[in-house]
Amino acid sequence: MKTFSRCIKTNPFACGALLITLFTNFSLFANTKVLHIGNLLAQPGQAAKTEQTLVLKDDLITHIVDGYQDPAIYGPDTEMIDLKNYFVMPGLMDMHVHLQFELGPKNDSETLKVSDQLVQMRSIMFAMRTLNAGFTTVRDVGSLPQEMYALRDAVNNGWIDGPRIIAAGGVGITGGHADISGVKPALMEFYTGSNICDGPFDCRRATRDAIKYGADLIKITSTGGVLTDRATGTGQQMEMDELKEVVLAAKRMGRKVASHAHQEDGIIAALEAGVDSIEHGSYAGKAAIKLFKKTGAYLVPTLLAGHTVLEMAENSDFMSDAIKDKARTVGKEMQGNVERAYKAGVKIAFGTDSGVSKHGTNAYEAVLMVNAGMSNMDVIKSATVNSADLLGMGEKIGSLEVGKQADIIATDGSPLENIEQLLDVDFVMKGGKVFVQK
Repeated sequence: MKTFSRCIKTNPFACGALLITLFTNFSLFANTKVLHIGNLLAQPGQAAKTEQTLVLKDDLITHIVDGYQDPAIYGPDTEMIDLKNYFVMPGLMDMHVHLQFELGPKNDSETLKVSDQLVQMRSIMFAMRTLNAGFTTVRDVGSLPQEMYALRDAVNNGWIDGPRIIAAGGVGITGGHADISGVKPALMEFYTGSNICDGPFDCRRATRDAIKYGADLIKITSTGGVLTDRATGTGQQMEMDELKEVVLAAKRMGRKVASHAHQEDGIIAALEAGVDSIEHGSYAGKAAIKLFKKTGAYLVPTLLAGHTVLEMAENSDFMSDAIKDKARTVGKEMQGNVERAYKAGVKIAFGTDSGVSKHGTNAYEAVLMVNAGMSNMDVIKSATVNSADLLGMGEKIGSLEVGKQADIIATDGSPLENIEQLLDVDFVMKGGKVFVQK
């Protein structure tokens, strides 16, 4: 204190500079965490390392060193987290979720009774279930748009907790999979969104409209879908000129395009139009696989959705006959198609279609992917490195490297040896904040 008093009296400007320097140096140690890690898979696709120290400042990784480093090096207030008995890896990502929805027998009545505001509240609950299951980043590809954009922004601003959300704006055609179905005409008219379009120029408008109001990417439906309550099949529905205009309009404004597609004709059309990912891809034959590899587009398999709707079609009675027929057909075929695509070298990103399945059970997709012939490491890569690449966020997330986000999970056994370890994670950190620590 005497030093500071003397400084103020003799040279206040120099004293101010000294205080700034001291404050800056002290801040180097603020919000610092040191993790001692028994087994670290820092970059999926490469070998795991043992006895590692990972250092975080706020939400970023600052150091990764061999051995267990003394936390005192980083200041007296450094927090130490002991994960010596755990397998640690980057946070998982799910590229196909619907956070506002969960399939069940009450969906029709809930549509009429539950307000958009209450749907928003429920989506917060579903988002936290997803985060607590180890999924630190998700791509929501079909929700009430303004409510989902608000949830995304609230998480980004730190107002509420949740996974990092990349939120899509939907563009679909009249009577297609993205359009309202299964209700009387007056309600169809009421619920038809402004981004339902017909013809290339109207679909261009719809794409620009979605981006104007906040879409991070565009989600289209090039084929019919299982849960559309019409017997309109799962083949191509959007025409080539419509697909091309959507992709062009999106890319002009720096947005990627994801396409729901089941039958091969719709997969091929979407790939030829230039989409970045195919969602489901249930019947990707040789021609489609060749195009996947030519374009570099990702397949997002959503095996869990096929597994779920098949079980519901066989064991429940709330689905219409039109939906049940499609569920039985698609659900039985998806696994074999993923196996063929994987063996052919198609790039695969992890996605579940959660909302069709229950939120928080996302990791069961990994079990189904292994059952389809994928290696444990490639499944983990699909949910980390590959997903980050699909999002165009590989510089920030997807692996544990200096300068990247501190999105981290841990299991008490190695998922490289038993993929079911991902079904019950023991530690979850997103952006340097701990959410699960068993």
